[in-house]
Amino acid sequence: MAAHTFHRPQASPAPHEHEPHEAHEPYAAHALYGCHEAHEHYAPYMAHEPYPSSHEPPASAGVLSRLLHPVNAQLDEHLPADHKLNTVYRVGAGLTGLLLVAFGILGLIDRIGFFDTGGATVLALNTNGTLSVLSICIGALLFLGMVIGGTFASTLNITLGLLFIASGFVNLALLDTGLNFLAFRIQNVLFSFVVGVMLMWFGMYGRVGSALPHDNPYWRARHPEEAAREQRRLVSTGR
Repeated sequence: MAAHTFHRPQASPAPHEHEPHEAHEPYAAHALYGCHEAHEHYAPYMAHEPYPSSHEPPASAGVLSRLLHPVNAQLDEHLPADHKLNTVYRVGAGLTGLLLVAFGILGLIDRIGFFDTGGATVLALNTNGTLSVLSICIGALLFLGMVIGGTFASTLNITLGLLFIASGFVNLALLDTGLNFLAFRIQNVLFSFVVGVMLMWFGMYGRVGSALPHDNPYWRARHPEEAAREQRRLVSTGR
């Protein structure tokens, strides 16, 4: 009986053991979702929310941060939320402008000297010719904001509000000095603070805050991707 020799099969070399390593192109970055890094080894892609932009202030940012990061929001009068905001900006600018123009005209009618500091009063406020003309010019600028409306009126209200508050502090320091060319008294300082706060409130209404509704134009401008997704969802549901 012939002897049978059993040969153990030799292990075949591992695949690519002797083959040079072939470099492959890294996976492309998925910039659509905010990632701009190429990946050499990447797991199966899972959809995720867009990465936060470095130019967008965080959700917890305060009022000052929102003001330092303005957005180019365009108000559409056909949208209820935009129409309401535009009305507030226009009314705030118009009423304040009317008050300042009336104050300035009454001061000019009384023919008070331009740099008179003798204590002439209009509407219980000390005034002179310079302050009257300045009040009319600022009032006319606010009327322009009322006519244009939109983001321009909002920004104008905020800017002039800050200037009124700054003017109150500056003139408070100049009350008893020879540099008090606008004939300010303490009642004028308080009036400047009140007008400044009122203008800032009108200008910031619906523009800054950590809980703006999603139909707000400034929220839409700060979160364009989320706003687009919500719009597509509303269209798909037929609302």
